[in-house]
Amino acid sequence: MAATLTDPLLGHVVDGRYEVLSRIARGGMATVYLANDRRLDREVALKVMHAHLAEGGAGSEFVARFRREARAAARLTHPGLVGVFDQGVDGETSYLTMEYVDGTNLRRHLGTQGSLTVDEAFSIAESVLDALAAAHRAGLVHRDVKPENVLLASDGRVKVADFGLARAVTEVTSTTTGTVLGTVAYLAPELVAHGSSDARTDVYAVGILLFEMLTGQQPFTGATPIQVAYQHVHSDIPAASDVVDWLPMEVDELLGALAAREPEERPAHAAAALDLVRRTRGSLDEATLTRRHEVPGAAPVEDEHDDEEPEAPDADRDATAVLSTGRPSSPRTRGGTDEDGPGRTMALRIGSGLDEGPAPVDAPAPQDARWRRTVLVVLTAVAVAALGGLLAIWYTVYGPGAYTDVPDGLVGTEASVAEQTLAAAGLAATTAEAFDPEVPAGLVVATDPASGERIADDGSVELTVSLGPDLRAVPEGITGVPAEEATALLTDAGFVVPDPTTDHHDEVPEGHVISATAEAGDQLPVDSEVSLTVSDGPAPVTVRSLVGLTRDEAVAFLEEDGLRVAEEQDFSTEYPEGQVMAQSPAPDSPARRTDVVTITISQGPPLVAVPDVFGMQYAEAQEILEELGLVVEREDFLGGVFGTVRNQDPEADERVRVGSTVTLRVV
Repeated sequence: MAATLTDPLLGHVVDGRYEVLSRIARGGMATVYLANDRRLDREVALKVMHAHLAEGGAGSEFVARFRREARAAARLTHPGLVGVFDQGVDGETSYLTMEYVDGTNLRRHLGTQGSLTVDEAFSIAESVLDALAAAHRAGLVHRDVKPENVLLASDGRVKVADFGLARAVTEVTSTTTGTVLGTVAYLAPELVAHGSSDARTDVYAVGILLFEMLTGQQPFTGATPIQVAYQHVHSDIPAASDVVDWLPMEVDELLGALAAREPEERPAHAAAALDLVRRTRGSLDEATLTRRHEVPGAAPVEDEHDDEEPEAPDADRDATAVLSTGRPSSPRTRGGTDEDGPGRTMALRIGSGLDEGPAPVDAPAPQDARWRRTVLVVLTAVAVAALGGLLAIWYTVYGPGAYTDVPDGLVGTEASVAEQTLAAAGLAATTAEAFDPEVPAGLVVATDPASGERIADDGSVELTVSLGPDLRAVPEGITGVPAEEATALLTDAGFVVPDPTTDHHDEVPEGHVISATAEAGDQLPVDSEVSLTVSDGPAPVTVRSLVGLTRDEAVAFLEEDGLRVAEEQDFSTEYPEGQVMAQSPAPDSPARRTDVVTITISQGPPLVAVPDVFGMQYAEAQEILEELGLVVEREDFLGGVFGTVRNQDPEADERVRVGSTVTLRVV
């Protein structure tokens, strides 16, 4: 707490923009602060590089590399990656600003839990690999995946932090001091032995991470970091079931694949590893997924990034240290990798794990304070001498004439040819792989540094080698479903879906996909656009006037307009039989194709029974018949002088239509 209270940056405004509010964490390469971006009025995480990284002859080289890595990280956009907003220099302060994540990190979470349930461990591993996959597709490698760099947001999100910093420092230290920067518990064998790394290096670290989440302990431990490095190089990862006996064989096989010693035996990149993890998780039963290994005596561990941890005000306990190959007098008692904490970032000499095997761990502890003081004095003297040696190396390497230019013509050549060209120029080569939509597999896509840039005489150039286009299969089931569902399927498969176009369709419901510009099973490069055409429902139409048309004429018009027909019948004295006497909806009403229009077809006038008027006087009979809607016609017989009806046609009780003529014979 004392160091935090006396931190000179607290309350300071960096670069005239970022007001430092509090210190969040301190590591081997940088200190992270909570700051307020005065320009945009938002909270950000401000990472300030330790001043010693920019000192000496290698300082300018580090700053230049750091800026390049920051720019590359800023181009990454993925919900599982901590976003990089800005980077700059304020006087002697090199900084970058990032998205502020409110929550904790995986190291603290493991410290409180001991271990995680199988389901939670796999979920975190999947989130980390999903984020790394986005970086690997862009040709970026993290190189320092560890629990401290896995942030667990309070809203449940998992985010990976610190892209580029370890890489920037390692590129400088590997060429000047022969060291590689990282956390020894998670360093891949090829990084320890040769200083080389690619996407598979990150996959290895995730394998170690998953082992630790499941078992509550790291697979390789030792009294010194060198002993741990030796095990990474010479030992296969132990079976997690040796620690947790109920873990199934599928988990052991998964961890063995992710953390295989030989890079070619691991998944080629994070996307392939993610697929393997998901398939393994899918093979586990629910009972196994919900179980958690109880770590004996598990208790919260001290976190070197915790602001509440007391620090000696005059010592930089988190400064990056170059580790010697000597063994300490007593082992760590809590099973960590060294006495500075499980997540400590350290500079390890390349190749230091090749020859030094595990040291005895039963050496007697010092017995008195005088002995301890003597050892401390000797170690201090050794450290000062080592530092002087490093400074001498820096001076020699970066003196006059110590630079050369990266050769031209590397991009577009076979990787082996580029390596030969670099070797002829006295330069080493490391390789990283990246998908490229245009450059054929096996050819160099880019170099770092670029052709023509200056580099130390015995420096190393990283060659980014094309894996060819990252082809993805268009998923099944993207037509006939809601547009949101189809978009999610395509996005999850790695495609870009622009705003859809719309079209009317009689059969596909409104908001559902009619068609796509690619068919299921098509192989397309990742990030290809797949456009969707979405139904706007049936097209609008105006209902015509059908009254007075024959039934067949009306049906033909309705079918021509795409409307469906419903028929009813009724009697009418106005419209002849077979004509449309009414419709619904009314003429000129708005409708859509496939809507139903009901037409009423006339059956002609209704039927009535002819009454019996025999014997009635003509006038009376006429009135009765005309009230029924019948027409009366008179025929006189013998002069019709009596006016009496003696005959009728039609006869009584016969049914006739209204308007029919009834003839009466009158005498």
